[in-house]
Amino acid sequence: MKRDLCLAEIARRRTDEIVVATYNSAFDWMRLQPHDLNYLSVGAMGLASSHALGLALGRPDRRVIVLDGDGSLLMNLGSLVTIGAAGPANLVHFVCENGTYEANGGHPIPGAGRVDFAGMAEAAGYRSAHSFREFEAFEAALDGILSATGPVFVALKVEPGEASPKDYNYIHGPETRAKFRAALNRL
Repeated sequence: MKRDLCLAEIARRRTDEIVVATYNSAFDWMRLQPHDLNYLSVGAMGLASSHALGLALGRPDRRVIVLDGDGSLLMNLGSLVTIGAAGPANLVHFVCENGTYEANGGHPIPGAGRVDFAGMAEAAGYRSAHSFREFEAFEAALDGILSATGPVFVALKVEPGEASPKDYNYIHGPETRAKFRAALNRL
């Protein structure tokens, strides 16, 4: 599956959710769905899931979607257990699994192709966990996933799609955080 096509399906269904995106998923998401409620979790690999958990707990009235990467999640596997224990009903955690640290040169992750991220999430206490290799199956299940009581975990077996602009000044810029903070305060 192409990552950008999977993310485009999520974007088509987005209403007022907070979306936490990291690295290459963030670049794709900014192209597909620019919005002030996009939180770009960059600068420290692995923290997207933790940032999303904090937002989900702090704003239980708002669904939070996290767009994570397999390399990023490996940097913070403990967040799966923390999320499972906290049990935020409003959290949906997508992991784009391509078997590489794509943001850092495409080096293979340990256990690429053998690690069962959905199985780990389920064992850690997520209410449900899914894994998709076929776009049609993902597309058919997505409405149910996005409306399910969380925490929900979804592993997407992906490869890069259309190249997105990589605007590092924007993702690291203080004005980006300020726009998100202002949008969150208006809710």
